[in-house]
Amino acid sequence: MQAAGWEVWAAVRSEASAEEARAAGVTPVDSRDQAALVAAPPMTAILVTPAPTELGCPALEALVPAIAKAGAFPDWIGYLSTTGVYGDREGRWCFETTPLHARSIEAGRRVAAERDWLEVGRGMGLTVQIFRLPGIYGPGRSPLERLRERTVRNIVKPGQVFSRIHVEDIAGALAASIARPRAGGIYNVVDDVPAPTHVVNAWAAALMGQAPPPEIPYDEAGMPAPARRFWAENKRVSNARAKAELGWRPIYPSYREGLAAILSQK
Repeated sequence: MQAAGWEVWAAVRSEASAEEARAAGVTPVDSRDQAALVAAPPMTAILVTPAPTELGCPALEALVPAIAKAGAFPDWIGYLSTTGVYGDREGRWCFETTPLHARSIEAGRRVAAERDWLEVGRGMGLTVQIFRLPGIYGPGRSPLERLRERTVRNIVKPGQVFSRIHVEDIAGALAASIARPRAGGIYNVVDDVPAPTHVVNAWAAALMGQAPPPEIPYDEAGMPAPARRFWAENKRVSNARAKAELGWRPIYPSYREGLAAILSQK
């Protein structure tokens, strides 16, 4: 968006985050400073990214009063949620109309945050959109790095698949939505090819000219409880609505193109 001439501000909660924002050419503002939030320039688009707590989405408390006091409503608000809201579907496909069945506390909080933002949108006449994201990967955050660092655990659970998305494709979907806002819109932002983790790891190893890492049967992995909850959910997530409504297409339709691009950037 900066390349298109947008001025970008970031609500931050620490000086370290403020410095990171400045380094990216972004103007930081303290999310706890209501006066500073109100004094910020009129916001055309607001992207909400923090994870909800037991008290709900922290951005609701910070931003909604600032929007009301400023008197200038944004054209677009996007809330980043998770495909975890669907729970386990035993490998079946999930669509935005699929009933939500969150199985973890974290996913349950996302369901509540989605509901709260959509209710605020309806109540204040704001154009709020929800984006449900799967596992995110990109430069510095992919199986390639874990293979280099020898930290990859190549777990195999028969029949298990996960959806993924490259970070650049998230940005592309958000930009497409800003160009085509729809109040109450809910979109799965995922790539085209759900796949087992061990298959992705083997592809990454092949790209690097390595043998696949040793496979670890799921029942012998000895994973901690949070990881077991993650692996207990098996679903394929459809991106058909985002393609149809937003005209969006992932640059990296699968992990194959995405990992190859990351490797070429090294």
